[in-house]
Amino acid sequence: MARKKKILVVDDERDLVDLIGMNLLRQGYEAVTAHDGKVGLEMARKLAPDLILLDLMMPGLTGQEVATRLKGDPQTANIPVLMLTARGEETDIIVGLSLGADDYVTKPFSMKVLMARIAAVLRRKAATAEAGQQILSNGPMVIDEARHEVTLEGRPITVTPTEFKLLTALALARGRVLSRDQLTDRVMGSEVYVTDRAIDVHVTAVRKKLGDYQWMIHTVRGVGYKLLETKDEGGI
Repeated sequence: MARKKKILVVDDERDLVDLIGMNLLRQGYEAVTAHDGKVGLEMARKLAPDLILLDLMMPGLTGQEVATRLKGDPQTANIPVLMLTARGEETDIIVGLSLGADDYVTKPFSMKVLMARIAAVLRRKAATAEAGQQILSNGPMVIDEARHEVTLEGRPITVTPTEFKLLTALALARGRVLSRDQLTDRVMGSEVYVTDRAIDVHVTAVRKKLGDYQWMIHTVRGVGYKLLETKDEGGI
């Protein structure tokens, strides 16, 4: 019998947490809950859930702070995070994605939509794990799909599952340009709606982690992105 997927729900709205927990159980998941960011962070480190539902706006330790700490800790960096936010403005969504969130849902939302988003994120995570058999080399970067690891000049880089899929998609393109729509389909999934800038936010986040090698992800203006092996390829 397959192990139930464990979902950690972190939100200060107790009634909403109870409702989400009940729906998760109905869908066959194991639900664990926390009503503030500090406890949620501790539970994430202790329980290593398969996915975290994280409210962006909470008193005390905010969802933004929790996400930053989760993604900065190798122990929890690869746990997918689905952000819950009461505000639907694009700027708030971009903030959540830039912190390493793999997807987002804006309040108020229907439980059917939330359950569909959870299933989509878990499918993407499973597909990455199952398909990961190659070792992709691109200049100073090596992507080990089986181990879900990225190294740069032999130095490991901590990336989120979404960032890993982004780098893998670009590496598999072998220097070809991928449009934002193509990257969205390969990284986020065609069934998930995201804003036009979502991929740009993830690219920016990855570039920061590449440091002096951020030139590797080259912008082809008006088209999309491609991965360079040498700095001279981009004409920069």
